[in-house]
Formats: sequence, structure tokens, C-alpha cells
Amino acid sequence: MHLYSRMEANLHSRWKRFRIFLRKKYRLVILNDTTFGEKFSLRLTPWGIIIGVSATTIVIISGVIALIAFSSLREYIPGYGNEAERKQILLLSIKADSLEQTLSSRELYINSILNVFNENVEAKSPKPKKDTTGKYAHLSTKPSSSDLSFRSDYESNKNKTAGSVAKVIYNGLSELVFFTPVQGMITTSFDVTEDHLGVDIVTKQDETIKCTLDGTIIYSGFTAQDGNVIQVQHSNNIISIYKHCAAFLKHTGDRVKSGEAIAVVGNTGEKSNGPHLHFELWFNGSPINPQEFVAF
Repeated sequence: MHLYSRMEANLHSRWKRFRIFLRKKYRLVILNDTTFGEKFSLRLTPWGIIIGVSATTIVIISGVIALIAFSSLREYIPGYGNEAERKQILLLSIKADSLEQTLSSRELYINSILNVFNENVEAKSPKPKKDTTGKYAHLSTKPSSSDLSFRSDYESNKNKTAGSVAKVIYNGLSELVFFTPVQGMITTSFDVTEDHLGVDIVTKQDETIKCTLDGTIIYSGFTAQDGNVIQVQHSNNIISIYKHCAAFLKHTGDRVKSGEAIAVVGNTGEKSNGPHLHFELWFNGSPINPQEFVAF
């Protein structure tokens, strides 16, 4: 016990001497070597020297880091790369992601076409996910009075001309009645020379999109340029395409009737500059002008 007390007292004495040493004042004097006259003097303490050296070191390190981080010197760090290389890597990553989505969509499209041609029994489609946001809760997917009137007129007057539809016979196709997908104004017409293979119809936001003919949905997905896209396979090898949708009301594999709501008008995709529907019709693998078949 006595030995422990002596060790503790000795340690306390050493710490006290060390603190006294840190506070002890010294003078740095610069003398003329010939005359020994005092030219400069500075009073210092060990504690002040430690603080000064530490502060100087922190300032120098911070300055070097800032110089490298905010100047072109950072490009000389191995593995960092320059801005052009980073942009190129990002662009290649986006292209690879788009190609992956395109290949997946193409595979699903081909499989759906084969199922339609082979008359395979359709599997039970999964139920659409419930809209938990409530954004489209106010939309009504039930047929309107005009829709019911159109269907009634069509069923009772199949051989007569209806005012709200266009009847056509195209390259041997039997007589068909195309339902207007949305009511609105056509801003851009069909033009193959400009690579515009459909019509752009401007209408109000969140307007429901109707299916133009009876058929089966063979694709419902997202692409970077066209946003949400839904495609419907009809009889006589006709496909209708609806682009820039805000949301889907039907999904791949669903059977739909003419005039049935399948999506909501939106402004998705890089090619869209406002709420509208881009509508296309394809026959035997070639695009055809929708305005020749549908009364908009």
C-alpha cells in the first residue's frame, strides 16, 4: 500500500513538472554575427509552439485538399478520370439500361404474338396493384352514356354509318368500326417521311384512353423516349399502340373490348412536351394512318 502511494505521488509530480515545462517561457533571439547586436527576438512557450505547429499543419492540409478538390489537379489522381470520361460512362450506362429494357420488352412482345397466333390459353393475369396514392381514385372506368349509346347503335346498325366512327375496308380487311381513343385536337399528323408513325392528340390531363377495337393487351411497360406504352393485338393482324400514358388501367394479357378504358392520358417520356396521346395503328407489320380509319 505504501509503495502504491509513492508511485502515485511520483506520477503526479512528473505530470506537474511537465505542465510547468509547457508553460515555461523561452526567448528566441537573432544576433548579428559580427557585432552581436540583437536583431530580432521572440518569446515562446512549448505549449504555444505545439498549438502553432498543429494549426499550421491543419491549414496546410485543408489548403491542399481544397486545391485538389476544386481544381483540375484532381484529374491527375490515379483512377479519378476527367469529366468527359465520367459523362461517357454515365451515357453508356443509360444506353445499356435502355437496351436491356428494350430486349426484355421485345421478348415479351414476341412471346405474346406467338401465343395469339397459336391460340394458346391465356394464363390468369395478376390483379393490378391497388392505387394507394389515391391520385386516380376519382377516375371512372365505367362506360359513359355516349359509350353505351355508341355500342347500342353499333349492335343494332352494323351495316349503317355511325356519326362518331369511321368504317373502312383496307387491303382485304373485313369491315371494321374503330372507336375513338380520346376526344381532342390532332396537333401532329401521320408522316412516314418524318418518322412520325401515328397521330398526336392533345386532350386534358388524366383523360381516360379507350381501346379502339376488341383485342388482347400484348405489352404494357415503360420506355425512356415514349414513357408508359400499351399495345393491343386485334384480329386481322392489327395492332394499336398508345404512348405517353400516365397510368395503366389494364395490363399485359388482359382481354379488352372496344371502347373500354385501358390507360390514362399523361406526359411521360422524353418525346412528350405536354399531356397528350400518341396513337398508332399497324397492319401486317406496317404503320397505317389512323386518320383514315378513326373519326377524331
